Parts: sequence; structure tokens; C-alpha cells
Amino acid sequence: MLDKKALDVLVLHVAPLTSVADYLVLGSAESDRQTRAIADYIDELLSSRGERPLSIEGTASGQWVLLDCGDVVAHIFRQDARAHYALERLWRDAKSVPIPAEVPRPRVAAAKRRVSVRRTKARKQA
Repeated sequence: MLDKKALDVLVLHVAPLTSVADYLVLGSAESDRQTRAIADYIDELLSSRGERPLSIEGTASGQWVLLDCGDVVAHIFRQDARAHYALERLWRDAKSVPIPAEVPRPRVAAAKRRVSVRRTKARKQA
């Protein structure tokens, strides 16, 4: 999320409080387009590692996109939607997991390019 400039990223450890997930990741975006870009980026990262989210919801509107990855559920909100739904308040008993100041950049597999090589016949020199 941070690579796509998500704002106010918060990781909550909710395992002791619910069986739905172990962690909730919350992040804000400044526009619908940015929420979708963050969600697409997370999906690409998982795909590059051979994994896929179990479900992705909300990409049509872009106000609140949810990626269910099993033990981790990521919520990407437009800032006004995050303030309205206030999941931090709902999960206030969950412990916040610190995010390191320098998060190692995940590697996204680059698209493979097809390279064609033309062989030319060597000219005979006279």
C-alpha cells in the first residue's frame, strides 16, 4: 500500500477478537482511482508470488475496496468513507502492529517480453 502512496496505513491484530481474520490492514486514498490502483497493486504482488485474494469487493465504486486474503483482510478507503465507517473505532480493542519506517520494497515480476532475433546470412567477401 505504501508504494502506491496510501495514507494512514494501520495494521490491526484481530485474531483474539474474531475468527474472520488474524489481521486487518487499513489504508486511505485520495480518490476512487487511487483506491483501485492500490487494490490492483496488492493483487499483482500476490499474483507474482503465486497467490490470489479469496475475494475482491468494491472496485466498481472505488470508495471502499476490500481484499480478503484469508488470514489478512485489507480495506482501502477513500478518506471520507474511512472517516464515515470508522473501522478503527469498531476494532479499538485490537492491538496495532507497528509498521517499520523502511519497509522493504516487494518485487513485482516484470512482464516478460518476447524478443525476436533475426539471423542474417553472412556475406561472402570477394
